[in-house]
Amino acid sequence: MEKSKLSAFMKRAITAAIIAPVSILILFLGAPFVNLFFFLCGALLAWEWASMVPNKKPVFYAVTYTYVVAVMAIFGVFLVEVSLACIVIASLLVWFKAKEEEHRKLLTLGVPYIALGFGSLSILYDVAGFAMFLWYVLVIWCMDVGGYLVGSTVKGPKLAPSISPKKTWSGLVGGMALAALVSAVYIYYFISDTVWVFALAAAVIAAVSQIGDLVESKIKRGLGIKDSSDLIPGHGGMFDRVDGLIFAAPFVLIAMLIFFYM
Repeated sequence: MEKSKLSAFMKRAITAAIIAPVSILILFLGAPFVNLFFFLCGALLAWEWASMVPNKKPVFYAVTYTYVVAVMAIFGVFLVEVSLACIVIASLLVWFKAKEEEHRKLLTLGVPYIALGFGSLSILYDVAGFAMFLWYVLVIWCMDVGGYLVGSTVKGPKLAPSISPKKTWSGLVGGMALAALVSAVYIYYFISDTVWVFALAAAVIAAVSQIGDLVESKIKRGLGIKDSSDLIPGHGGMFDRVDGLIFAAPFVLIAMLIFFYM
């Protein structure tokens, strides 16, 4: 690995080594710490989105996003209909308020994107519990780590060169493989012996999270920026870190409700 890439990787690794244990500890402690954690992360993303997308009323949009995130984090699992209604109302409010904004669609997209993402994480935690939720987080982390290491080492054909020039097919396969491997080991030791089912599920979830990564890259490319912010050393902004996590969360939640609880 080149010196510059090694330095970048070390910075990412050190930051991750600090953030990961703290995040896992909060997840282990459960409510109300988890709900507060999701709210704070969602609030950071709300203000980041309002700053990232050029607009004339950043405080208004940030406060609106934050309000909806708070509703989803606190009441999402108990009052699903009310929470969804809140998302619709907030989306309409932003849409009409942003009628003179250049990036009206992106500003409006911020409401469901952030709220549904973190709301799904909150509900997923309540439905699945600590052990299964941690499995989901590990799958996303493995996709990021495996994709970065394999993609930067093996390289090869680009995954979506017009959207994200650095992402490769080898990185996608490497991330999916690491996610499946870690999933198999984790499930075997902590959940059950149905290893292959969860390994396959992990590979699929990893691929879906990569789509979320590409969606974020597409948005940033359209805005002409590299990172959503410089909030997290070596990782960019909050959006850069949770794009795959919140994108895949609604799909994982729906799948889990269908296959395990219906």
